[in-house]
Amino acid sequence: MAAYRVTLRDGTVEMIDGADAYQQEGQMTTFFATASGRQVVDCWSTRVASIRTSEVLAIRRVEPRREGPATIGAEPVRVGLHLA
Repeated sequence: MAAYRVTLRDGTVEMIDGADAYQQEGQMTTFFATASGRQVVDCWSTRVASIRTSEVLAIRRVEPRREGPATIGAEPVRVGLHLA
């Protein structure tokens, strides 16, 4: 699974781990974990987090690193998570 780095208007950066996709739902941007093997948000998807869309400046997908000599895992480190 990938993660998303979300930059907010106040300059903070939030990491949304365990999400495969996101979409706008009314005034919120919602991040989803999709069912195994699925590439779309559908009835099998699980909501992971929501952030008020008006607070979002940028969303960047962060792919997990491949296992290597230095480290294993996704970067950057989680800063925090605001659930709505």
